[in-house]
Amino acid sequence: MSRRTPALIAAAVLLPLALTACSTPEGDEPTGNKAAAKSDGFPYTVTNCGVTTTFKAPPKRVVTMNQHVTEIMLELGLTKSLVGTAYLDDNVLPKYAKDYASVPVIAKEYPSYEQVLATNPDFVYGGYASAFAAGDGRGREALKKSGIETRLNTESCAKADTPMETLYEEVREVGRTFGVTDRAEAWIKQAEADNAATAKKLKNLKALPVFVYDSGDKTAFTAGGKGIGNELIKRAGGTNVFADLDKSFGDASWENVVARKPEAIVIYDYGSTTVEQKKKRLLSDPALADVPAIKNKRFAVMPLSDAVLGVRVPAAVEKLAAQLHPAATTS
Repeated sequence: MSRRTPALIAAAVLLPLALTACSTPEGDEPTGNKAAAKSDGFPYTVTNCGVTTTFKAPPKRVVTMNQHVTEIMLELGLTKSLVGTAYLDDNVLPKYAKDYASVPVIAKEYPSYEQVLATNPDFVYGGYASAFAAGDGRGREALKKSGIETRLNTESCAKADTPMETLYEEVREVGRTFGVTDRAEAWIKQAEADNAATAKKLKNLKALPVFVYDSGDKTAFTAGGKGIGNELIKRAGGTNVFADLDKSFGDASWENVVARKPEAIVIYDYGSTTVEQKKKRLLSDPALADVPAIKNKRFAVMPLSDAVLGVRVPAAVEKLAAQLHPAATTS
């Protein structure tokens, strides 16, 4: 959980969110690795989490840190631009497995500054603010001084609720940075259609109060109101009982869990603690016995990588909706 600790998240949300992009018109994008040689539309200037960068051409040697940004790159067909990757929460999607296997894994979790430099990258793409922890030598400033440009997934610096449009903009800006705008726009168009189809199935349904259980014993580490996880719950026909928590992830007291009476519990599946172990912890706690979701043993399960700002989100909305409202989604 070190990459998403409350202190890091609190620091991240203080950064300004700027999703601006300036570009010149561009024609049809090339296919395959030829995209790196495309010059139309460059220079391209983008401001990301307070850092403004001008790209004269698409980056050619990229290191990704955290699974959801790695999968954005793979979805956009940018495998050949990757010289290293690090930090999975779970298995990559089967559709990406072959491409992912071709990319060197430079560290199981976060690489050291020296490990990053050893790949000779010109760009590092991080998923969480902890990917660029200055104390570990991987700060964006330090990388810039070494001639390496960076991008931080915008969920880590959003000041307000992170709606689906922020995901679209994340994909759009990455596509623009790498000269594959057409691929990015095609993905966004399909995502919009998928989200609309799920919304149609859930129309006029009463939202179900939902508590997200990520981890924790003395307190519950849960999804707050600032991340895509909150947006995902809303679009799946739920109401996050901790939407008033002013961050993407944070701690909540068990007393508040009881007081807010969730009717369903979404368990994030990742790491060494299994879903069954998490269920057992919740079901065996006498303090939670009167919580409606516990009394009715009403659980939904999501891989953590489904609940962060990445290309899994539209499908994750549909999958969660099917667990929260099975009758509506199967009819």
